[in-house]
Amino acid sequence: MSCWPSVPLARIVKPIERAEVPVTGNSYRQVGVKLWGVGAYEQEPIDGGGTRYKTLSRVEANDIIVNKIWARNGSVAVIPANLAGCYVSGEFPTFTPIPGKLDSRWFHWITKTRFFWDQCDLKSRGTSGKNRIRPEHFLEIEIPLPPVPEQRRIVARTEELAAKINEARELRRQAEEQSGALIASFISEAIEAPYAEKEAQFEPLEKACELITDGTHDTPAYVEDGVPLITAKNVFWDRIDTRNVRFISRDDHLEIFRRCPVRRDDILFINIGATTGTAKKVDVDLEFSLKNVALLRPSKNRLATDYLVYILQGRRIRGQIAQRQAQTCQQFFSLRDIRNLTIPVPSLNEQTEIVRRLNNLRLNVDGIKKFQTQTNAELDALLPSILDRAFNGKL
Repeated sequence: MSCWPSVPLARIVKPIERAEVPVTGNSYRQVGVKLWGVGAYEQEPIDGGGTRYKTLSRVEANDIIVNKIWARNGSVAVIPANLAGCYVSGEFPTFTPIPGKLDSRWFHWITKTRFFWDQCDLKSRGTSGKNRIRPEHFLEIEIPLPPVPEQRRIVARTEELAAKINEARELRRQAEEQSGALIASFISEAIEAPYAEKEAQFEPLEKACELITDGTHDTPAYVEDGVPLITAKNVFWDRIDTRNVRFISRDDHLEIFRRCPVRRDDILFINIGATTGTAKKVDVDLEFSLKNVALLRPSKNRLATDYLVYILQGRRIRGQIAQRQAQTCQQFFSLRDIRNLTIPVPSLNEQTEIVRRLNNLRLNVDGIKKFQTQTNAELDALLPSILDRAFNGKL
């Protein structure tokens, strides 16, 4: 229980609107709000003639903006200085702290707490079922409120601890990158270097695969319940992540499947975007279609699937991809580009031995990653704990 009184927002913030009529030909920076207290971000600018709103409202540093629809999911933020001068529509009610009563940074950290999200959710519930928060109901939300000097002291301490958490996260991220680099280095030493002088054993990927194709590049209609559509954001070196997957109809799936018939032991290969070159073996019995992801099917009498997955992580392939992207000045990697990638193709027995050695190394790397995952979970739990202590007067 907080040692400070809970005060309704109506007593410490006031609505504000700096309305402007959008002018065709003028560019307006837009701001949005991410969910769960992540904060405000800048969206693509819009021409004044391209908005359906009769007026837009300019926001300034330390303003509080509320997403009417998603406030119940923590879409409330304090505007940082770098987003001052951006604009919002009437869907984002805006408020400003009353001087001497509320420090904007205190409220910034409030927006990252579960108790605040729960109140937003409660105030968003209406008889219409739309679950939109009304400005007058937002002002009914209560927050703990010590004197401003105490707000600032606690904020300073909270931000000091949050900085240390972020520093620890960065160290974990660097360690994970180094783990991946270790695999790439070993691939180079175990496979690429020994065959560097044996160009005869290098050949285009298309000669060692029975199928190289890709999924759709169009955006199909999504449905509530259908066949999963796997995109580049779902494919990682170590997993196929289906947690945020979207679904398409079975008819659309069958149309894509005719071109790209995914089956177990195929390889998914991202060929567009920042993660181009990421490859993952299909090791789950899951029916799905692909979008902006290529499909590789090694010839069983030439190429072991696990061997090819490792090869695609190596420096030689990464270099070929980077070189081609530099030549074309684009991140898209065509099927022709994939087919022309050159790889060493030793005997299947040699491939099996290489995979065995790499699997042993990966066990050690995976052990490191498991430890990193555990420590990341601990770090994720630290900030909510700190905020709980802060807003209960224990920090």
